[in-house]
Amino acid sequence: MNPFPLIAVDVGNNRTKLGLFPEAPGSAFPEPSQTLTIGSPDPHLDQIGSWIAAGPCGALSWWIASVNRLAATRLIDWLGENRPEEPVTMLAASHLPLEVAVERPDVVGVDRLLDALAANRLRRPGRPAIVVDVGTAITVDLVSAHGAFLGGAILPGLAMSARAMHAFTDLLPLIDVSELAAPPPPLGTATVPAMRAGLFWGAVGAIRELAARLVPSPDDAPDVFLTGGAGPAVAELLGPNARHVPHLTLAGIALAAASARDGTK
Repeated sequence: MNPFPLIAVDVGNNRTKLGLFPEAPGSAFPEPSQTLTIGSPDPHLDQIGSWIAAGPCGALSWWIASVNRLAATRLIDWLGENRPEEPVTMLAASHLPLEVAVERPDVVGVDRLLDALAANRLRRPGRPAIVVDVGTAITVDLVSAHGAFLGGAILPGLAMSARAMHAFTDLLPLIDVSELAAPPPPLGTATVPAMRAGLFWGAVGAIRELAARLVPSPDDAPDVFLTGGAGPAVAELLGPNARHVPHLTLAGIALAAASARDGTK
């Protein structure tokens, strides 16, 4: 069965991203023709109906990757009530045409695996890849030169770290990390600028150090792909091999669906 046109859905902890893929991807990297971002875990799901109505009409299939069980359940319930004839696939590691070389592939966040799958379409032949998702949590993962997901590191995201500083101190305020879309000065001359400097440059330093340690040989310089809210600001600080790919996870979903159609997984 051809799953296209399809809606790829990336259900995260703080937001849900949807992308429409009218056709199966060819050899090029898949890009959604239109996207929608809504809040999680309590989104206004009726936005989805209006968004779909503004685009091409017709039957769709829904391919969902989730790291937020409550938000995914609400979405599936909404689909059952509003679009009951359309098939829904909840993605897991077993659906993906990706070698997952870790002890428990079934407990790796499916978003990390989809990012790796999409990175395999982008990386140079014979080169490993570092995949960085700067989201609620920051993940820094390694894809081998032959395309296997090898694992990586997970650390608190900017907003999570900001909330922790506020919650576990008496005087530090809760700051808005959306203001970190551009690199702040590293020298903070007051409390809030100092917090912004620590949050942003601490995350950049952690990503740099992890990337260097995951692929320590200069002969195997990896391609680096970043996605997530702060991805653009961080990407330009990581060198010429780093690239921001805003819809990396959605592209991975489209590639997984195309693989299922072709019977390659």
